[in-house]
Amino acid sequence: MNIKITGSGSYIPTEIVCNKDFSNHEFLNDDGTPFPQSNEIITQKFKGITGIEERRYASNDLQTSDIATLAAKKAIENATIDPETLDYIIFAHNFGDVKKGAIQGDMLPSLASKLKHNLRIKNPKCVAYDMLFGCPGWVEGVIQATAFIKAGMAKKCLVIGAETLSRVTDPHDRDSMIYSDGAGATIIEATNDDGGILAHESATFAYDEANFLFFGKSFNTNHNPDVRYIKMHGRKIYEFALINVPQAMKECLDNSGIDINNLKKILIHQANEKMDEAIIQRFYKLYNKEVPQGIMPMSIHKLGNSSVATVPTLYDSLVKGEIENQELNKGDVIMFASVGAGMNVNAIVYKM
Repeated sequence: MNIKITGSGSYIPTEIVCNKDFSNHEFLNDDGTPFPQSNEIITQKFKGITGIEERRYASNDLQTSDIATLAAKKAIENATIDPETLDYIIFAHNFGDVKKGAIQGDMLPSLASKLKHNLRIKNPKCVAYDMLFGCPGWVEGVIQATAFIKAGMAKKCLVIGAETLSRVTDPHDRDSMIYSDGAGATIIEATNDDGGILAHESATFAYDEANFLFFGKSFNTNHNPDVRYIKMHGRKIYEFALINVPQAMKECLDNSGIDINNLKKILIHQANEKMDEAIIQRFYKLYNKEVPQGIMPMSIHKLGNSSVATVPTLYDSLVKGEIENQELNKGDVIMFASVGAGMNVNAIVYKM
């Protein structure tokens, strides 16, 4: 028995927001003082560091559970399964359903229960729960689904990563330009096919690192201080990621028994292009190897950082041939890797 991804689907929101659309924003320092640079210079530097040119926002009528439903239906159809045969629905997100303009997130009932309701699944033994694990949530959901299947507790699981980060960003914070919305879904099954999940690695660093990403007030001191937005200590996250993500990737690859020369693609959380490139370089340096050309497919340039959705949407685009000059073939060995709030790090080695 092997455990494989037998179907995938994604929902990419329709609203395109370009860097120039931030030209009228009043960006401020964390103490409320204005930046000396113009917004044109700020956005130019932003693109140079993150690689982001555009990002997608969900339309006002859709919430996180809605876009997850659209992605899940595609994954179920792609896997050609009856949704009533699902044993688990694992829904990775961070902020619940957030209506446009609202100041509260809605997680009652859980988004997984909302999704199960939307899919009209009657089977009560299909257990639905939410995964709160920062940006690595979808990867961790796949790891949990694998554990359930290995333990004989499940045969089929639906794992979703979805987020509407555009609704929890401070318009006066430059970091707001990073975030975006999206949803990716996968069916994880026990099969007799070759390949599947070969190894995984997870870790939580919370002794000193727990609050590198946090909820904080607007940089605009005139705003209500009790309304909170996603905030981050970018330099600390960058330094943390460069040390801990390559090490987790190495431990995962070593445990899989796969030679690094046989690794075809690395699907890393689309957080920041420069950071992702540095992580991959550090990873290959651990093996005294040069980074192979084309090893790291990217979607961040047009889709931004949609947190838990970046890896499953990237995978879905890749397997469906939607990324230029990139492809996956049966038998290819790939790696999923992610880092995010918690601080959490994880990786999976997977054979197509």
